[in-house]
Amino acid sequence: MNTQTITPGTPGQTGLVRHPADLETGAERVKTPGITALQQFIIYTLMLYICASGLARAGEFIMSQEAIAQIGEAHDDGARRRVDDWQQLMRSGQQSSEMEKLYRVNDFFNQLEFVNDSEHWGKEDYWATPLQMLVSNGGDCEDFSIAKYFTLLEMGIPPKHLRLTYVKALRLNQAHMVLAYSPAPGADPLILDNLDPLIRPATKRNDLLPVYSFNGNGLWLAKTRSGSSTRVGKSSRLSPWRDVIARINSEFIH
Repeated sequence: MNTQTITPGTPGQTGLVRHPADLETGAERVKTPGITALQQFIIYTLMLYICASGLARAGEFIMSQEAIAQIGEAHDDGARRRVDDWQQLMRSGQQSSEMEKLYRVNDFFNQLEFVNDSEHWGKEDYWATPLQMLVSNGGDCEDFSIAKYFTLLEMGIPPKHLRLTYVKALRLNQAHMVLAYSPAPGADPLILDNLDPLIRPATKRNDLLPVYSFNGNGLWLAKTRSGSSTRVGKSSRLSPWRDVIARINSEFIH
């Protein structure tokens, strides 16, 4: 299957904003009667990565050349090139400044296609891993944000500086997810977004209304655009987050 033939969705068709409590049990997940051909193809490839990758846990994404070559064999050369470019980005960017890392990662992933979950995965809401997004050449707002988050972690930015942030995109009247970077506590966060290619301070994004944010260390309810928030628990409360972490681990197990 040529995964590059997926029809891109409309940027306004973003995932549903839910209160963190609604995500805890996963009860709202849509059950599909079967697995799509794309999903079967991805699953087959992930089984190869379990054997070929030399990584043991989430946050360690450097792959062997053998694993990258297997992507081309299982999918197509476009998928292999995208993953190889991702690997080169993470390796070459280790010594860059934090701002340069933000710009490079934001630009890299914003080249991919926007595709809504129902078209891409046959589900109303599915959070893809960075590898799944690259192999399939697309994803929705959650997938862009998750891929940027883990790539920046791999490039050395501490998790305390990064939060995946659910917002309401006011001009579109749609739910949306972005990645927020705060260089220090209380600083105005910078927003990495697939809808707007420019990295701007949160206080300059009047089109976005923050709802809640999370990272590997916690979950916060938003109070203001400038990053003020109240911690309400652990991000493990979010069942889609638990699911994507589990799939990342399964991709990179010895």
